[in-house]
Amino acid sequence: MANLLPDQLRMMAEAFPAEVGFSDVATGVDLTFGSWDRRSNGVARWLIEQGVVPGDRVAIHVPPAEAAVFLVSYSAIHKAGAVAVPTSTRLVARELGYVLRHAGAVVAISGASTTETLVAARPDLPELRVIVTTGTPEAGLVSWDDVGVGDDEPIQVPINGDAMADLMYTSGTTGRPKGVVVRHRDAAMMPNGLPRWSGAGWLHASPMFTFAGIASAYNPMKLGMRLLYLPRFDPEQWFDAVEHHRPAATFLVPAMAELLIGSTRFEGADLSSITMCPLGSAPVSPSTLQRLQAKLPNAMVSNSWGMTEAGPAFCFMPPAEQAKRVGSVGRPMAPTEFRIVDEQGEEQPARVVGELLVRNPGREREYFNDAEATATTWRDGWLHSGDLAFLDEDGFLYIVGRQKDVIIRGGNNVHATDVETVLYEHPAVREAAVAGIAHPVLGEDVAAWVVLVAGVTVSAEELIAVCAERLSDYKVPRRVTFVTELPRNATGKVVKHELPGR
Repeated sequence: MANLLPDQLRMMAEAFPAEVGFSDVATGVDLTFGSWDRRSNGVARWLIEQGVVPGDRVAIHVPPAEAAVFLVSYSAIHKAGAVAVPTSTRLVARELGYVLRHAGAVVAISGASTTETLVAARPDLPELRVIVTTGTPEAGLVSWDDVGVGDDEPIQVPINGDAMADLMYTSGTTGRPKGVVVRHRDAAMMPNGLPRWSGAGWLHASPMFTFAGIASAYNPMKLGMRLLYLPRFDPEQWFDAVEHHRPAATFLVPAMAELLIGSTRFEGADLSSITMCPLGSAPVSPSTLQRLQAKLPNAMVSNSWGMTEAGPAFCFMPPAEQAKRVGSVGRPMAPTEFRIVDEQGEEQPARVVGELLVRNPGREREYFNDAEATATTWRDGWLHSGDLAFLDEDGFLYIVGRQKDVIIRGGNNVHATDVETVLYEHPAVREAAVAGIAHPVLGEDVAAWVVLVAGVTVSAEELIAVCAERLSDYKVPRRVTFVTELPRNATGKVVKHELPGR
């Protein structure tokens, strides 16, 4: 049989059945590898009893506070040969209904706090046969406590590596989300294997239904580590978790890093246990990366690049190169290849900004039931990422922003990330977002939305003056709006069309 995602859990359960593989640091809920494996066997058998066959889609609509249920369900769905459809618990009924209808989900597993939304969406989902809830089951629902109890013998429905494993719906900062097909053969960058068990912790706080979050299901165990999960990112709880559990690794999105640096606990916190700190899911300012690295002298702090459509495409930044290539996310690891092209598709020389194209031979992905979008995004074997970037003379990649983040002010292109980087350098700025606003003469003008560090004040005029010192005049924001928070989606990316007054 092919190398399947749950094979990793089976190996860990056989070799280290009593070791804790998952720990919710907020609630104290633990899963040993043995209990995780057995419970998922029972749920897999129950799914088969409900008529689930290989290729059927099973939704997981479980909030971060019930991550143990998510992980058990995720493993069980693959053991049944089915396809996992993790759904954002921030969706309203109409949005959730669209995703589940598009996926053709036949079963949905829900958390106590998310069942109401799922039930509200159900009338428009003729293919959805069963809803499981961890809460009190109403008429027509099944209790999680009654699922797969009493029959936890090992099981794996035969499927091959080309079988669909997951259907990951893009977070969709604009437009409707699209389902990205993830197959067992291209689901992970790291292959399955039995590691030397260290028991060191990997602290993670991204929702499980995101690309970053779902990677935490198996990647820590492949490194001989246990997953320490924080259901809701909060700087105070994060610092508490680090100081109490002493994790060796942590994953952060840039928004989390900004909140940590802006916290009054940052300077005095003992973060010496951390030896690995990758950042991802969105561009990060060089100043943020430098401040984090200075606070974590024993750690490899790296800014990574990735997107669900790119699959296990991975960049690596050699530690010796970090100091002289500030802002880079590294070089692609084979077999991944990068190209930078202009609007006509012509390849660009070093340090010239263009669209990032990615080729990942043998690991290509596609959109589910959307041939037109697939053909537009993947052309001649290359994924058109929509990210603006450049390569230096040695092939190191620098992400500038999104194509949609380009502001055309009077015919001049302004990359929002350039302006945001300058704003982040001001000590009073905790978070910043830059976007275009309509202008009757110029077409677009540059505006900024800023969240200040608690207890610190600064005027809009001062921030504009700082930008004027460091940027070309056409890049300087003409309007600065102070807000208490920036609108973000589940992955931590700023949703710019929701910025107030835009």
